[in-house]
Parts: sequence; structure tokens; C-alpha cells
Amino acid sequence: MKTLNFTIPTASIFVLLSISLLRANNPRILLSATSAPQAIITALHPSHAQATVVCAKRHGFQVRIRSGGHDFEGLSYTSDVPFVILDLFNLRSIDIDMASETAWVQAGATTGQLYYRIAEKSKVHGFPAGTCTTLGIGGHFSGGGYGFLMRKYGLSIDNVIDAQLIDANGRILNRESMGEDVFWAIKGGGTTSFGIILSWRIKLVRVPPRVTVFTLQRTLDQGATELAYRWQQVAPTLPKDLFIRLQSEPINNGSNNKTIRVSFTGHFLGQTDRLVRLMNVNFPELGLEVSNCLEMSWVESTVYWGGFSNGTSIDVLLNSVPANQVLYKTKSDYYKAVIPEQGLEKLWEELMDIGNIIVQMNPYGGRMEEISESETAFAHRGGNLFKAQYTVHWTESDGGIGAEGRYVNLSRRLYSTMAPYASSNPREAFVNYRDLDIGSNERGETGFDVAKVYGAKYFRNNFIRLAGVKAMVDPQNFFKNEQSILPLTIPPVH
Repeated sequence: MKTLNFTIPTASIFVLLSISLLRANNPRILLSATSAPQAIITALHPSHAQATVVCAKRHGFQVRIRSGGHDFEGLSYTSDVPFVILDLFNLRSIDIDMASETAWVQAGATTGQLYYRIAEKSKVHGFPAGTCTTLGIGGHFSGGGYGFLMRKYGLSIDNVIDAQLIDANGRILNRESMGEDVFWAIKGGGTTSFGIILSWRIKLVRVPPRVTVFTLQRTLDQGATELAYRWQQVAPTLPKDLFIRLQSEPINNGSNNKTIRVSFTGHFLGQTDRLVRLMNVNFPELGLEVSNCLEMSWVESTVYWGGFSNGTSIDVLLNSVPANQVLYKTKSDYYKAVIPEQGLEKLWEELMDIGNIIVQMNPYGGRMEEISESETAFAHRGGNLFKAQYTVHWTESDGGIGAEGRYVNLSRRLYSTMAPYASSNPREAFVNYRDLDIGSNERGETGFDVAKVYGAKYFRNNFIRLAGVKAMVDPQNFFKNEQSILPLTIPPVH
């Protein structure tokens, strides 16, 4: 192993002796990883991140940047070429200024920690970000950042007003010094193509003192198919204050008979009586009743949506590591037309055959419909009814690395089944649900023709502008990974 002369005073630098020591959200990646980083730098100060850039360039290493470790394909902590990991989890300060209703949030803070710190200051403020409470702010925001407030306030990036970014020369830039083109690019274009995000300045949003949540579940013999069909028509058109996620999964319905359970989980910025009246008008088929609803503070609702049982202390938001980890493969789709009932029945058949799978559908409309696709680098705006996430999961007891090929192939088969109903030309995908199946540059290659394929799926018409910004801020393509944005000046590889 090469000796590193990294001169980063007081930063924690260590050589990894075993790849199993890596902190990773998806153990599947570590089971199949072929190489370990030359070193991991756990920065304690922004200057340590700056020095990492300088030293890595000197030694010819790629830098993989990790804030929460939730990259679904592990691109923030694995590589097939010599690399170092810059781990930002120690840079997690959250500085809230209630006078201006803004906050500076460092990249290593998690969504849960942000929600908790906001609640310490105010009971009527929140922020639109993910339902998973252990997401690192650095990466989550850079790909868009969405949650149950998206129909009311848009994405995380729609509420970002400044940022600190380290460029390929090791300089710390803010919005003014990086310029509006780069600031545009890092809001939804993924910051790791452009530099190292240190912190975001966000605008807090107003929420009522009490909100209402609910979860209703139906199986196929309880009309789940008809309700799922109706949900597609209703959920994107509801008032902005109401967000209803649909989740489907196979279950055993006694005597080893499989069926599908569809869950409708709602979040309403208001109280129960008004929600029930609204649902009776807009979605009476679901049959929501007062007894199905729970009223709570907004920060308590983030715990509910995080999958914790009712009554769990909000202190759980301070945890930075997921409680349970499984091996998984995730794919994503955007839907611009309603899936017909026969299409849903095909989906149910696939789910029951796969067994270990969850499909989530998150409705668009509302504020998402009002923002143009060119306003930020995140292009999936108007015209979408909902976004789908397909997650096939398994444990090492299911066969570990030996089971990976089987489950990954099942996820690809499901993806193929849904092709007639999903968006097309291009078939769009969500960059924060990283999926190397849609195209990648392997082993440090820089094929622009390849990048255009996955780039169009992730960023639609914004990809070429992103490639132009990349040429401005990182013309030598120092910051790169298998699905990074390439400088427009690099000629296509034939």
C-alpha cells in the first residue's frame, strides 16, 4: 500500500485494514467491493477537506465524499481505482437564526438532527426533506431532497439560499463567489461532480402547531387494486397541505396464501376534523375516519414518518446510524399517466413472485407543479403524477452475496414489466436512488456518450447545461465517479 504524506493537522486519518470496517448503509456494496480506500479522512474542520483535495491530486487518488453513506450503489465509499474517502460525519453543526428564519447546516448533519434542532427553537417551523431520519444533509440536498412537505414547499433545494463548496483547487466558495451557474448546478445536480459541499444555508418553512397523520391498509380482497388506481388520480390533485404516500408489499394471508397489502400513509398540515372533511370530498373511497388519525407536533410527525412506533421519543432523531440494515437493490421511475388496473395486477404478480420487496409511490402536484424544470438542476417537475421506488431486499441468511445476483435480476425483471407504464424517451430516474443499471463509466473512464444516457435520465434537458457548468468549475474532471457529470469539453469516446 502506498505511503501517504497527508499533512492535515488534527484530522483523523487512518488506513483501512479491512473493508468491513467501512460505515455503509447498504451492506450489499461491501460484500461485492473489490478494493479498499488508501485512507479515510474524517475531517474535523473545513480546512481538512481542503487539504484532502490538494493531497489527493498530488498522489493521483480519486476522492469519494461521504456525508451519510446512503448512496444506493456505494459511490460515496467504494471505487475500482485508487481512492481515498473524505468522511464528513464530524462536520454536523446546525446554526439556526430564528430572526431571519434561516439556518446553516453542515454536510455531515442528518435530516433527523436538523428536525430536532429546529424543534428546539420553534414549534411552528419545519423543513422539507427526507422521511428517513439518518440521511446525510450533504448528499440528500444535492440530489433534490424530498419528503412529505414536497407538495406544499417543494424540495429541499427549493428552500436553499446559499452554500459552501470546496472546488477542485481547494478553495471554499459561497453562492456569490461560485456564481449563479454553479449554485444552480449543485441544487439537484449532485454536488460530487462539482466539488465538496461543506454546508447549506436554508430557509425554514412555517408549519402549524398540530399536524395530522394516518395509515390505512388494504389487501386485494379489500379492494386494494381499485383504491391504488383511484389514488393515482386523486393524490397529485389534492390540496397542497395533504400528502398521501402509497406503499405496496407482498404478505402471507394465512395458510401461506400470498396477497398484496397496500398502505396509504398521509400527512396533513392541519387538524383531524378538517382532514376528514377534505378526504370525504376528494377520496371518499378510502373511508378515512377520525379514529384512523393521530394529531401531533410537526417534529413528532417526522418520527412517525421515520417508521418508529407512536410515542417514540423525538430523541431518536439524533441517531445517525439506521437501526436495521438489510442488503438491497433499488430502482426508480416517474409516472406521467395512470397505471391501468391490469398494469397494477401485473405489478402485484411480480411482487408476490419476488417476495422481499417494497414499492413506494410518492405523489407530485402542488408546489412541484409550479416550479419549472429549468429553475434548478432537478428537472422532474410538472407533468409527473408520482415517483416510484422499487426496493428488493434480503439478508445474509437468504444467501448473502450468493443471493445478490438472483435478487438484482428480479429487480430488473420488475423494472422491465413496468416499462410500458413509466415515463419514456428518456425513462426518467431519481439521482438520489442511484442505479448503475441505467448506465455508468467504469474504472475512471470518461465517455461522454455514456454520460449523456444516464445524464438524460437523471436530469432530462438540464444535463447539457450541467456539463457546461462542470467545464467551468472542474475542467480537468477531478471530481468524478461512475455516474458523474463530465465536462462538456471532453470529446465523446467512440
